[in-house]
Amino acid sequence: MKRQILIGDVLEQLKTLPDESIQTVVTSPPYWGLRDYGLDEQIGHEPTPQEYVNSLVKVFDEIHRVLKSTGTLWLNLGDSYASVHTGGHKSAKSSVGANHDGAQEIRQPKASPKSYGLKDKDLVGIPWRVAFALQEKGWYLRQDIIWAKPNVMPESVRDRCTKSHEYLFLLTKSQKYYYDHIAIKEPVSEVSLKRALSGWKTNRPSAKTSPQGINVEVMGKRFVNPEGRNKRDVWFIPTASYKGAHFAVMPEKLVEPCILAGSRENDLVLDPFMGSGTVGVVAERHNRHFVGIELNPEYVKLALTRLDGKGPTLWG
Repeated sequence: MKRQILIGDVLEQLKTLPDESIQTVVTSPPYWGLRDYGLDEQIGHEPTPQEYVNSLVKVFDEIHRVLKSTGTLWLNLGDSYASVHTGGHKSAKSSVGANHDGAQEIRQPKASPKSYGLKDKDLVGIPWRVAFALQEKGWYLRQDIIWAKPNVMPESVRDRCTKSHEYLFLLTKSQKYYYDHIAIKEPVSEVSLKRALSGWKTNRPSAKTSPQGINVEVMGKRFVNPEGRNKRDVWFIPTASYKGAHFAVMPEKLVEPCILAGSRENDLVLDPFMGSGTVGVVAERHNRHFVGIELNPEYVKLALTRLDGKGPTLWG
């Protein structure tokens, strides 16, 4: 498979890609105010939520250009809580649990929650702020998928529930786009199977029933699709850990449905915030070409180790 790894500022590197060259984008940008990746140009250190949203909108404007008209964007984002601490330090506090090793903080001395319209302890709503901003810029906001984490890290809070989900937004460039729903069908539930076997007793000829209930052989595809059911929008996927230096890792099981539904074999998949390379690993496993962009050269080394088969996989 063809692979291209670009090192440097995401906006500058995206400008090197041709128009409408990418079939699907799967990515998880740095979350606002939660991590220090060690480089001045990094996204996520903006003093206010709006400045963070503006930074991402600029990136996704360029992604809109390189994405095919039939392409899809799968965007994973976690949320934050506005927080003011003693001593005048301001920060955003993670509410995403294990994906970021608990509630890690970055000090934000430039702005307080009040200065950008929030109160201490307010949920910032970062994912939806970004999603609505992209919608206003012309993206089709097709779906909010819930990534439910059964193994989420506990939080030491007593005035709200422990946060155990993140958002995965499906956005598109056009009303009609490539989406292979067959590739990601789920097994039919036991309840549905039992219902089909016992059947709905009726005298209506159109129901094509037998004395024992539904004639599954005749009516199977109506009541129980042998290919499985359409995938639901809540995905129960454990968080993944990696022994390398990168501390925010997308599980491969989260990435796989996006790639299978959004692309065909030999299509080109892009992750503009490559990190440890999970999207590339899954893309190449399923015979897709891959383009990754990463600001930090150390993470590129880590990603290449995984992509070349020398590092562990992350099935959670």
